[in-house]
Amino acid sequence: MQIDVSFLPVFAATFMLGFARIGTMVMLLPGLGELTVSPRARLTVALVLTAVILPLHRTDYQIDLQSFGPVLLLLGQELLVGAVLGLVARITISALQVAGSVVAQQMGLGFVTAVDPTQGQQGALVGNFLAVLGITLIFATDLHYLVIAALNDSYILFRPGEVPILGDVAHVLTNTVSGAFRIGIQLSAPFLVFGLLFNLGLGLLARLMPQMQVFFVGMPLSILAGFLILFLVVGAMMTTFLDFTGGVLRLLAPS
Repeated sequence: MQIDVSFLPVFAATFMLGFARIGTMVMLLPGLGELTVSPRARLTVALVLTAVILPLHRTDYQIDLQSFGPVLLLLGQELLVGAVLGLVARITISALQVAGSVVAQQMGLGFVTAVDPTQGQQGALVGNFLAVLGITLIFATDLHYLVIAALNDSYILFRPGEVPILGDVAHVLTNTVSGAFRIGIQLSAPFLVFGLLFNLGLGLLARLMPQMQVFFVGMPLSILAGFLILFLVVGAMMTTFLDFTGGVLRLLAPS
């Protein structure tokens, strides 16, 4: 009895190409791709997703191991597709960072920074809180399942071996960036109004009572009022953000 193992090199190459697309996306995903997440956990998630999704699209990979040039080109295309999908999901979280920075400035907490677990760098404390809350709600509301659907549908939108249309990729990324900035400003709109009115009132008070130390009186009041407004509107802010995130993910997973 002879066992034919001639298919193993092609199968291994196919698995590595699929892993390149899925692993790159997992590396950039918010929540899973953070530096605080264990590399073994990220690798395990990427391998499991590859093992689940690849059998559905294994026939899409046409591989000829006689020459490495086409295989390397295909590998670069898979890495590009995974990076685009991961970046789109990552950019949506930046809406909360934009909102948090504006909120912190209006509250008087713009100088208070801490390491942002979603970015791996210093960020406004309020923005860090909103980003962590947003990622938590994405998993709590099962929106992360749309990411798996987007991975599956990416084989229809970006077929292996086909060069992604760079114009369409740039259009998607540009729209996502502009949408994230717009949503970030909309989320912080109540605090922009509050900051304008509060600073206007402090200016009038300083003119009416020059001997009064307006800064020492206004700063605690600004922080207190800002936290009260945040407590009142954080639910609406997160609902708007989840609607935006769901819309972006559904564009990647139209089916």
